[in-house]
Amino acid sequence: MSVQQPIRFGTDGIRGRVGQLLTPNLALHLGYWVGQVLREGTDFPHPAFVIGQDSRNSSDMLATALAAGLTAAGVDVWNVGLCPTPCIAYLTAHTEAIGGAMISASHNPPADNGIKIFGGDGSKLAPALQQQIEARLNEGSVLSPTHQWGRLRHRPELLQRYRHALQAPLEERQPLRGLRVVLDLAWGAAVSIAPTVFHALGAEVIPLHDQPDGDRINVACGSTHLEPLRQAVSETKAAMGFAFDGDADRVLAVDNEGRTVDGDHILYFWGQTLQAQAQLPKDLIVATVMSNLGFERAWQARGGQLVRAAVGDQYVHAEMVRHGAMLGGEQSGHILCRHYGVGGDGLLTAIHLATLVQGAGCPLAQLRNNSFTAYPQILRNVRVEDRHRRLQWHECEPLQQMIAKAQQDMGDRGRVLVRASGTEPVIRVMVEAEQQPVADYWTETLVKTVAHYLAA
Repeated sequence: MSVQQPIRFGTDGIRGRVGQLLTPNLALHLGYWVGQVLREGTDFPHPAFVIGQDSRNSSDMLATALAAGLTAAGVDVWNVGLCPTPCIAYLTAHTEAIGGAMISASHNPPADNGIKIFGGDGSKLAPALQQQIEARLNEGSVLSPTHQWGRLRHRPELLQRYRHALQAPLEERQPLRGLRVVLDLAWGAAVSIAPTVFHALGAEVIPLHDQPDGDRINVACGSTHLEPLRQAVSETKAAMGFAFDGDADRVLAVDNEGRTVDGDHILYFWGQTLQAQAQLPKDLIVATVMSNLGFERAWQARGGQLVRAAVGDQYVHAEMVRHGAMLGGEQSGHILCRHYGVGGDGLLTAIHLATLVQGAGCPLAQLRNNSFTAYPQILRNVRVEDRHRRLQWHECEPLQQMIAKAQQDMGDRGRVLVRASGTEPVIRVMVEAEQQPVADYWTETLVKTVAHYLAA
C-alpha cells in the first residue's frame, strides 16, 4: 500500500480526517493485516472478529472496507452495527472472537473518523501486535488473500448481550426508581441502548440528541458541549444529567444545580464507595497528568494514594495493572473499574454514579459540595498542522524556557502541562494554579509561545 506518511496507532487507534488519512484503501489493508497477525495466535480455521460503529456518515464505508480485508485474511466478521465502543470490548472478551474493531472518532467532529482495535481479552491491542501491523502496513506489501475466505455476518442481536450485562445485576431491585435523569446522547452510538437501560433500572429518562445523525454527531452537544444538558436539567428539574461522547466510552455529568461533575469527581465518589467497602487495594486511584491538584490533595487527605499516568485510557490501564489498582480514569470522563471490566464504559459509569447518588440519599450537588475544591485549571488547544513540529514540540527551546519560568513562578501552588494530542493535530496547553489570574496569565503566555514558534 502506498501511503504519504507512515501509519501509526495513536493513543486511541488510528484517527483522522476521512479522505485524507482515513481511506477505504487504508481500512482494507488494515483489516487484512489485523486478520493475518491475530490469526497467527489461533488454530481456528475461520476465527471470528467483531466490528461495531458509531453514526458518522463515513462509518459504513470504513466498516465495509475493514471487513473486506479481514475476510480476505480468512477471518469471519460479525458486524454488530451501531453500538458503543465498550460493547465491542465486552463482546471480544465474552465470545470466542479473536479481536474486535470500533469505527469511531469518539468526541471528534463529523468529518473525522477512526478505527480502534481490541484484542481477544477486550483490551486495546497490545503494543507489540500494533507494531507488527504497522510494519506490514508500511511495507507496502501486496495483499495475498487465502483460498479459505472468511464470511461477513450481520449480528445486531449481539448488542443485547452487552445490554443484559449492564442492567442484569441491578434490574431486579430497580435502584433508579423515581430518579429523573437527562441523557445527552450526542446523535451518536448510545442513542438506542442508553435510554433502554436507564428505563429498565427504574429511571425517568429525558433524552437529548437521541437519533443517529452522522452530520451532527458531537456538534454543540455531548460531553464536549454541556450547555444543552445544563439547560435541560434546569428546565425539567432533573436530579442530574449525563453527556456521552460519540462512541459512549466516556461520560460527564451535570448536577441538579447545573454544575459539571467531571472524571475527577466521579473517581472521588466511586473511590469513596469502594474504600468504604474495602474493595480499593491500598486506597489507590490511578488518574492522569490532567487530573486536578484539588482532587489529588483531597484524596490524599482521606488517606488515599493517587498515581498519575499519561493521557490515554491504555496508559491508565497499564498503570492500574502495574500497581494492582482497581479504579482509574481520566478527567474527561473515561473511567475504568477492574471490578467490572478492562475498559472505560460511559454508560456503566453513568449507571454507577446515579445508583451511588440514590444510595446516598442526598442530591448530587451536595455530594459535589462535600468532595473537593478544584484549582482553577485552563486547557487551550493550539492547532499545529506540521506533524513533525507537533510531535517534537519538546525540542523547541523558547517554549521550554517559558515553561520553566512558569513553573518557577508558581512553585508548588500550580503546574504546567504541555503535550501533543494523540487524537487531533493540536498542542494542548494546560495551566493550573491556586489563583485564577496566575492561571490566566501563564496560559495566555504559553499559548502565544506555542503559536509563534510551532504553528507559524
